[in-house]
Amino acid sequence: MNKRITDFTENEFLEFVIKIYTVDYRSDRGHLNAIFEFERITEHPKGSDLFCFPDPGKEGPQAIVSEVKAWRAAHGKPGFKPE
Repeated sequence: MNKRITDFTENEFLEFVIKIYTVDYRSDRGHLNAIFEFERITEHPKGSDLFCFPDPGKEGPQAIVSEVKAWRAAHGKPGFKPE
């Protein structure tokens, strides 16, 4: 993939997160690679823990995207490309 977060609209990134969340991959390797790519793209310190160990009330794909968006904004990092 080697994309940056600025290459995704918020909806495109949500689709990517949904695919990871629902394990919509042909192989475990494909799923694992997507998780690594998520961690690389987002730079979020919790990485895959956003999926596995979410904070209370922050479960699910939309909550993950919202958390990534808020964290990146709070740390002066670029966000998603416009829709």
